[in-house]
Amino acid sequence: MTGQTADRCVIVLDADLAPGLSANAAAVLAVTLGATVDGLVGSDLVDADGDVHPGLFSAGLPVLGATREQLSDLRARALQAGVGVVDIPALGQQTNDYDEVRAYVARTATADLEYLGLALHGSRRAVSRVTGTLPLLGRSSPSASPAG
Repeated sequence: MTGQTADRCVIVLDADLAPGLSANAAAVLAVTLGATVDGLVGSDLVDADGDVHPGLFSAGLPVLGATREQLSDLRARALQAGVGVVDIPALGQQTNDYDEVRAYVARTATADLEYLGLALHGSRRAVSRVTGTLPLLGRSSPSASPAG
């Protein structure tokens, strides 16, 4: 599935996840994103002593927050808009057995899957349209009522 490119990438996580689970979900999504989308990693870094440090993600990678319900809708809208999607099903953090996750996804209809997070990639305009005004993770709760 390599060969894809992206002008813009964002990660959107379930805002109600505990910090450690959020970090884990973001890491899993980022590793998969880096493995499937070409050109995300910048050139190696060389320090003043000549030691080489592997290149890092060369563009910003905002981590946004959403409700779990919003994640399923966001995934569908992204796919419809031609935005690339990497997703992590909720079961992904309930087991260390990847074959169990694969079997669960295989027997579950798309509409019945719940997600802990998504990594979205594509044109800047398309990704921005899909993510809209989602807040940075931890900035405010997506499930909070707007002030009146």
